Amino acid sequence: MNDKNIIRVAILDDDDEFREIFSEILNRSEGFCCIAVYQNCEEALKNIEKDLPDILLLDIEMPVKSGIESLREIKAAFPAVVIMMLTVYCDSEKIFQSLRSGAVGYLLKKSPTEKLLDAIQEAYHGGAPFSGEVAKKVLQYFQMPVIQVSSALLSDREKEVLNLLIEGHGTKAIAEKLFVSLHTVRFHLHNIYNKLHVSSRAEAIAKAIKNRII
Repeated sequence: MNDKNIIRVAILDDDDEFREIFSEILNRSEGFCCIAVYQNCEEALKNIEKDLPDILLLDIEMPVKSGIESLREIKAAFPAVVIMMLTVYCDSEKIFQSLRSGAVGYLLKKSPTEKLLDAIQEAYHGGAPFSGEVAKKVLQYFQMPVIQVSSALLSDREKEVLNLLIEGHGTKAIAEKLFVSLHTVRFHLHNIYNKLHVSSRAEAIAKAIKNRII
């Protein structure tokens, strides 16, 4: 029988050294237990049902399948699993793609160990933990004056492109999925930016989420 006072944590990260170090930290910290480590999404999908982690820590940059792609697949297969991103990346695009895909929090690996452990506890108890730098970026976007943008402004194809953008696909991947040229995708992105009055992918993602365009 599992001890209800112990938070069962799994780590999905392709960095062998990080998995070893942080799993040891968890196992030596009161109230925590690292019950599994996974090197890739396939390994996680195969074992999560058996391992039953309370919290899954997920890296962003991984070979073959990114953390954001893995996040979507794991949430689709196991909607109840609580996933928190733990990464070195702090750019707005990755933050919003992660939140849009189902992550409950976003932590930076450089955070002090005590803060990471506190964040895991917060996520376990239903919170939404963010590293300070990440929280600042989120607040900057969501505290901006609301300029209502209707989804009617976008064509059906532009909505498809925007949705794929939010899901984390690059220009080349979008072109392949929609069976169009790179030039066509760039044309649609240009129109989307103009219609949403933004100048970057991160801003487009944030505004789309804020205005429930997709």
